[in-house]
Amino acid sequence: MIEFWTNPMSRGQIAHWMLEELGHPYTTNWLDFGPGGNKSADFLAVNPMGKVPTIRHDGKVVTEAAAICLYLADAFPQAKLKPAGAAELADYYRFTLFAAGPMEQAVTARALGWHVPEGRDGMAGFGSFDGAVSAMEKMLTGRDFVCGKTFTAADVYVGSTIDWGLAFKSIPGCPAFETYAERVRARPAYTSAKAINGTRIAATHKT
Repeated sequence: MIEFWTNPMSRGQIAHWMLEELGHPYTTNWLDFGPGGNKSADFLAVNPMGKVPTIRHDGKVVTEAAAICLYLADAFPQAKLKPAGAAELADYYRFTLFAAGPMEQAVTARALGWHVPEGRDGMAGFGSFDGAVSAMEKMLTGRDFVCGKTFTAADVYVGSTIDWGLAFKSIPGCPAFETYAERVRARPAYTSAKAINGTRIAATHKT
C-alpha cells in the first residue's frame, strides 16, 4: 500500500495522476493548509518541509512531485511507465528534470516579479523565462510524448507542467504545447485524478 498526503489545490495533483496511472492501491490523507494540516506535528514528522505531495511506500518517504513520479515508475515496473532504451531514458530524465528545474523556476520567478539582471542569466539555473519556454517548445516539437510514441512517467510531470501553464496562462500557448496537452489530457488516469480532486475541492469550498 502507498500512503499519500496531498491537498487538491496543490502540486499534489501531479502525484495523484501518477498514482492513478499505476493502478495500485493507495490511501489518501487530505491536508488543509496551516497548523492543523500540512504544518501539523504529525505531518512534519513525515516531511519536515510540511509540503505536499508526499508519499510513503515500504517505509520510505518520498517528496517532490518529480521524484515521486520517477520513484513510482521504478517501484512498479509492471505499470510500464519507465522506458528501457538508452535514448528514451535520456529524454525521460532530461525532460522531467528540465520541467522540475528551469521551467519551474522560470515560471515562478515571473509570477513573483523576479527579474534576472541584464547580463546575469548565467547565474540563474533557468537562464531566462523566454529561453526556458523556447527550449521546452523545441524539445516537444515533432513528438507525441516525451519518449516518442510511448507515454511514460515523464509525461505525468511534463504534462502537468504544460497543462497547468496553459490553463493559468503562466506559459504562452503554441502548437507544440497545445497538441501535447491534448494528448496527455486524454489519459483515463488524468481524467480520474482530476475528478477526484475536483470533487474534493467542491466539497471543501461550499459556501
